[in-house]
Amino acid sequence: MHNRRNFIKTGLAAGASTPFLPSVKATSPTLTSADYTELDQALAQPVLKREFFPDPVMIESCELLNYNSNYMVRVRSTDGAEGYCVGHNLRMPHLYPIQTMLVNPYFVGKDARDLDQLIEGVFMYKNNYKYQGYTLWIPVATAEMAVLDLLGRIAQKSMGQLIGDIRNTEIAIYRANNNRGKSAEESIERIKQLQAETNAKAVKFKIGGRRSNPEQPTGRTERLIPMMREAFGDDTTIYADCNGSYGAPEAIRIGKLLQENRIDLFEQPVPTDWYEDWKLTADALDIPIASGGGEVSLRNFRWLIGNEAVQMVQQDLFYFGGMIRCMKVARMAATKGYSCVPHISGTGLGYIYMMQFVSALPNAGPYHEFKGLSTDVPFECKTSSLKPENGVLHLPSGVGSGVEIDPEFIAKHKIINA
Repeated sequence: MHNRRNFIKTGLAAGASTPFLPSVKATSPTLTSADYTELDQALAQPVLKREFFPDPVMIESCELLNYNSNYMVRVRSTDGAEGYCVGHNLRMPHLYPIQTMLVNPYFVGKDARDLDQLIEGVFMYKNNYKYQGYTLWIPVATAEMAVLDLLGRIAQKSMGQLIGDIRNTEIAIYRANNNRGKSAEESIERIKQLQAETNAKAVKFKIGGRRSNPEQPTGRTERLIPMMREAFGDDTTIYADCNGSYGAPEAIRIGKLLQENRIDLFEQPVPTDWYEDWKLTADALDIPIASGGGEVSLRNFRWLIGNEAVQMVQQDLFYFGGMIRCMKVARMAATKGYSCVPHISGTGLGYIYMMQFVSALPNAGPYHEFKGLSTDVPFECKTSSLKPENGVLHLPSGVGSGVEIDPEFIAKHKIINA
């Protein structure tokens, strides 16, 4: 496994050949073999830099706003400061009662400096633990990032500065083809087009049929894999995204095909909650395994990392509940020398929040996803064009999220009370 581990630590090795390891073991992986000492120490460390706030920051209101299918949480302090987070607009139409009844009220009257503890406390508020998953964590993330925006404006710091030291002001990107159902030839042409728009040095392509869906066209994956390296050459880093299409035996077979063709990463080879299959797949392959964005449990990430079932973590800032929880996963991964490439939700200002989070990552991966500039939310950014330049995004240096949402646009929103 040395080659795989070294790749993840350095963020290099694009195009390097990878040897095969022995085929899958006949026995299931043990659930008690890992030493979690370092991971638990990483989990125990606070994330928010409380030292920036000598005085209490009491939350007076936490409101969900809506206008024309755009959802935002607005947080106000008793001193009149405000913070905003644009929500996950694809999911919030289904989740807004959770936001308004089970999440936002919890934060009112609390000291925002206690954000680490608040994220733990909201899990138990009104038995919220029974909603564990996207249903709970997307609303929590929306409230949390609004609080971080508020705190950043009070302290005159960016979100990234509140959760760590700024390490990454230039963020190299990859472009992805998110469309299955296209032929191998059509997929490659689409990826080439996206790469040419930004001069990205890395690309990602989709394989499999997603979960148990049959692949269309039939045989696309086995045709596409060898064509990718031929089409993009050895100077481009290439990731393969499976979206949990296989069980362990087929994931291993496809993984070996990826290895033969010098593909650099195998993302979510098996369904999120098939934990034994994650371990079996990782043990049988030498290509790095990435978690994908579906995992919602700190405890399960602890197991995946501790048992070396993944070598890159990709927690989603919305799906996983915000920057505090995501940073805890990244820190656990760092104890193993693994990198973090957060999954990015493609609505609203998701890519802005991704940049702020990545800026503070001590173990940021070499490339991060770019889905294009949002046009749904009017805003101004005075410190960055937010457009890739030669495959690189430049971090905004403003306070909070680093962007200013148009006040006239905010004023059009109405408060949702239930």
